[in-house]
Amino acid sequence: MKKAIVVFEVEGGSDKTFNGHRKDTMPIVEAIREKGWDSEVVFYRPEWADAIFDYVSKNFGGYISRVNPGNIPGGEKGYFDLLMKLSDQAGLVGMSRPDEMMSYGAKDALVKLAQTDLVPEDTYAYYEVDEFHKTFPKSISYGERVLKQNRGSTGSGIWRVQLADKELAAKVEPGTELPLDTELKCTEAVDNHTEVKKLGEFMDFCDQYIIGDNGMLVDMRFMPRIVEGEIRILLVGPHPVFVVHKKPAAGGDNFSATLFSGAQYTYDKPEAWQDLVDMFADARPVIAEKLGGDNIPLIWTADFMLDDGDNGEDTYVLGEINCSCVGFTSELDMGIQQKVAEEAIKRVEAKA
Repeated sequence: MKKAIVVFEVEGGSDKTFNGHRKDTMPIVEAIREKGWDSEVVFYRPEWADAIFDYVSKNFGGYISRVNPGNIPGGEKGYFDLLMKLSDQAGLVGMSRPDEMMSYGAKDALVKLAQTDLVPEDTYAYYEVDEFHKTFPKSISYGERVLKQNRGSTGSGIWRVQLADKELAAKVEPGTELPLDTELKCTEAVDNHTEVKKLGEFMDFCDQYIIGDNGMLVDMRFMPRIVEGEIRILLVGPHPVFVVHKKPAAGGDNFSATLFSGAQYTYDKPEAWQDLVDMFADARPVIAEKLGGDNIPLIWTADFMLDDGDNGEDTYVLGEINCSCVGFTSELDMGIQQKVAEEAIKRVEAKA
């Protein structure tokens, strides 16, 4: 067993500090070293892929990926190929492997869970432009929708979409195919800015989210209680570490729960949201079945929104799972890096 874990990063990107690293990378490295293991950072470049494979396969027992897919030079395919080769050929423990990132973290995970109690059944994914243009003019007739691109982060490409004409919205028959010149009010989660676009124009704009590798759009019912806040569970392996209650900035059509958009964050222990934590734990076997396996990511989050149950009680709707590169830069004082080190070492030891 090689008692060493490599942490992958890429150069550049808005998530780096003055020393070239993500703020949460070196704390992980140092926490692993404190436990008597070796750890270091290796930067990925496409032209270095073969050299990185040779070096890492000879010297490490596992890897932790701290790379935002949107920052990968040359696109994600080369990087993902390297990670899979390290796992499948060299036998390293991948945290997380690309197939786990795609299974749990892709937006269409919501569609795969649409037949469960976690996600509304009227949740769809568009993988082809023609499919999107054919279906969305009917989908928007049922009421406000949220469109989510598969790429991006911090709310980029996530749009709240509603009919601009409230009188039309009140009288339109659900299932009606609305004309392409119907005006829409579109609010993007990245900063809560609103644009008025015609339906055809907006769909043409959204084509960019579908075209390309792993392109898709998820079409989901808008949950009005998002104004009360999004509830995020952060987990290290199977263990809930904390819960963040992210309340959007007040006013207008605001619905974004990102810090950049002005949302207010409150950090709680898991016990403060015990019913939600228990519900999510109970749902884990179903999630594993629907998403293709129970290879739990090392660091991951599940975001929920409040909804009204049939009897008036609060229920929770899953809005997103993240596991590609979950950051915890604001929570380093909670000791999460130590929990990450413990879980990573445990996984390498278990495979030895």
